[in-house]
Amino acid sequence: MSTSAMSLSATKRVEELGLVLPGAGGGAGYYGTRYGKMKPHYLSDKLLFLSGQTAGVDDEGKALFPGRLGRDVTVEQGYEAARLTGLNCLSCIKDAVGDLDRVKGLVRSLNFIACDPSFTQPHLVASGLTDLFEQVFGPEIGVGGRASIGVMSLADDYCFETWVTVELH
Repeated sequence: MSTSAMSLSATKRVEELGLVLPGAGGGAGYYGTRYGKMKPHYLSDKLLFLSGQTAGVDDEGKALFPGRLGRDVTVEQGYEAARLTGLNCLSCIKDAVGDLDRVKGLVRSLNFIACDPSFTQPHLVASGLTDLFEQVFGPEIGVGGRASIGVMSLADDYCFETWVTVELH
């Protein structure tokens, strides 16, 4: 990342990168409530806990990037699913606190990758999320603790889901 990009705010970086944040990452239209009773996020003093985020749904309400890594979904497709999930996370943060520039640091992301039992590269998929966060927030703020866990299935056959915690100013 260039020095000039590092001096920009996260909000300006989103604009500079040409990213479009979904409208309801954590607002009233949060798609996660399709799966049961939950809040899109929980704010506790300086910590913001996001509920499970995925790549979202298409215009027909079907999961984007359905299937399992190593069987139905390539690493590149999984990476893209994780990146789209990151956009939903950014939208949820913005919905929760009003401004991405309030983010002081990424505390952690717990990433779930639906995969074939023989698939051993969930970390490559999760990099789609963390690479996006680094691009938007820079390496000091956007890179935090991370775990990437292969699982047998996720709701609606999503291939990727994350649970993110951020620290706020």
